[in-house]
Amino acid sequence: MEDTYRHKGMRKQLVSELASKGIQDTDVLEAIMAVPRHLFLDAVFTKQAYSNMAFQIGAGQTISHPYTVAFQTELLELVKGDKVLEIGTGSGFQTAILCELGAKVYSIERQRELYLKATQIIRKLGYTPKLRYGDGYKGWPTFGPFDKIIVTCGAPFIPEDLLKQMKVGGRMVIPLGAGKDQEMMLIVKEGEREFSQKKLGVFSFVPMLKETAK
Repeated sequence: MEDTYRHKGMRKQLVSELASKGIQDTDVLEAIMAVPRHLFLDAVFTKQAYSNMAFQIGAGQTISHPYTVAFQTELLELVKGDKVLEIGTGSGFQTAILCELGAKVYSIERQRELYLKATQIIRKLGYTPKLRYGDGYKGWPTFGPFDKIIVTCGAPFIPEDLLKQMKVGGRMVIPLGAGKDQEMMLIVKEGEREFSQKKLGVFSFVPMLKETAK
């Protein structure tokens, strides 16, 4: 779990790049600076860990571009203590960013290989989110409703269970679309059955898988 001055220097350059690309939330940028992204990647990628690139992390999944992580996180408008549901733990990097920002994180991963690996790394870094191996389409009703929901995989539709588990006034950030590219959507729960939607650009994510892996 080595995090050297060189790594921190590369993170500083990444943060400057993200700011130049339009990320304005200083808390988000500070969280990116604080979390050692290289620890969530295979050692062979260490030199490239702080470039704005996605990488394979196993099980056919990827760790998102740092810009995408920052963009989605900024859209959540997190307040310290917010209860956040994350669909797609993946490498655990996004989970760690949310924890660094002071959120109470509940994260679901449907690939057991990634769930086990992310759990180990996140714990070693000292973060304490609640992690679960299961079907993200169903959310986590036991701990709902949530202030914020972030989906880190391409959803072919907006899961009804996730809408039900949002607090009134809550925000959901979800990449929507069944093809290669998705439209980033911001959904705000205006009332018990009232939602507003806003499209915020095209991104590319691995697909959100429905059934729990065996």
